[in-house]
Amino acid sequence: MSQIESAIRVVLAFNAAYNRHDVTGMLQMMSDACVVETTHPAPEGTVYTGKDAVTQFWQDFFRASPQAHLTIEEIFGLGMRCIMRWSYEWVDGAGTKGHVRGVDVFHVKNGLICEQLSYSKG
Repeated sequence: MSQIESAIRVVLAFNAAYNRHDVTGMLQMMSDACVVETTHPAPEGTVYTGKDAVTQFWQDFFRASPQAHLTIEEIFGLGMRCIMRWSYEWVDGAGTKGHVRGVDVFHVKNGLICEQLSYSKG
């Protein structure tokens, strides 16, 4: 049970850093060989491997979406996995608000996120 709770705590802290757009804080919770699979472009998304590639992705992401915000709708753990259902909100360059819902599947090992797989509706 403590392993599940630990994984959830790491993902909650990661999400809090995400909502602050704190890339350094996010990466402190990720392993050196981390893998992030995004939802764009559909249908396969893009895979970023290693801290350098993941750092560049998150920096570019927040620069393009400076009002990005993720709300956790549900979160639970299964062993070293943590599943988070979310709603992502943004404002585009024309000032139009948008949102999409989705799920992230995290693999947490030794207290660090080693994999984040993202899936979205729409």
